[in-house]
Amino acid sequence: MTDTLLANSVAIAAAKRVVDDIPVLVTPSVRPGYSPHHLSFGGTLSASFEALLNLLRDTANTGLSNGFDALVLVNGHGGNTPLINAAVSEIGATHSETEILGLTYFELVADLVEKVRQSDVGGMAHGGEFETSMMLHLFPELVDTEEMPATYWDEHYDLGGKDLVSGGPLSVYRTFDEYSDSGAVGDPSLADESTGKQLFDGTTQALADLLTEVHEQNID
Repeated sequence: MTDTLLANSVAIAAAKRVVDDIPVLVTPSVRPGYSPHHLSFGGTLSASFEALLNLLRDTANTGLSNGFDALVLVNGHGGNTPLINAAVSEIGATHSETEILGLTYFELVADLVEKVRQSDVGGMAHGGEFETSMMLHLFPELVDTEEMPATYWDEHYDLGGKDLVSGGPLSVYRTFDEYSDSGAVGDPSLADESTGKQLFDGTTQALADLLTEVHEQNID
């Protein structure tokens, strides 16, 4: 639930920041996500790329039929990033008169991450310092600080991704058991509630600013 809880919390908080000035609606989260790379670990639920793309397209088509003039897809799962990009193109091609946008929320604060992080590069990945700090701020009762087995992200290719907010130009497919025995990648032991608050406030404000910009773009 981590990816869903955090993305949903950022979306709701951002909407609350602007709702007095612009009309905005946050829809329920879409689950599951696209996670074939996690299937080597027990308990993973995933859907196919095509099924999720169709679900996003159908949901957008029905929502936009109600008269909305913009759609922002807010993602919280790295595996969904290519899916979100494809959905923006597919939905946008059908609704050329509407602003169709998509983003992965943690990529909004790359500069802030460099200021507040305690871990080295590779420490903010899947369940690492970033997400665990956010969870400690928002849902501390769900964080077991006694059990944090994780390893730093170590991609073989220099052009590959190195961190949650330090993606490389090279796309590489690996099942996550090649990175970590537990599925956690990064350094959750350095997570801190105050860091989580700064990251949450930063992502929330960045998304709120974007929502305002989208509204102003449509007015113009």
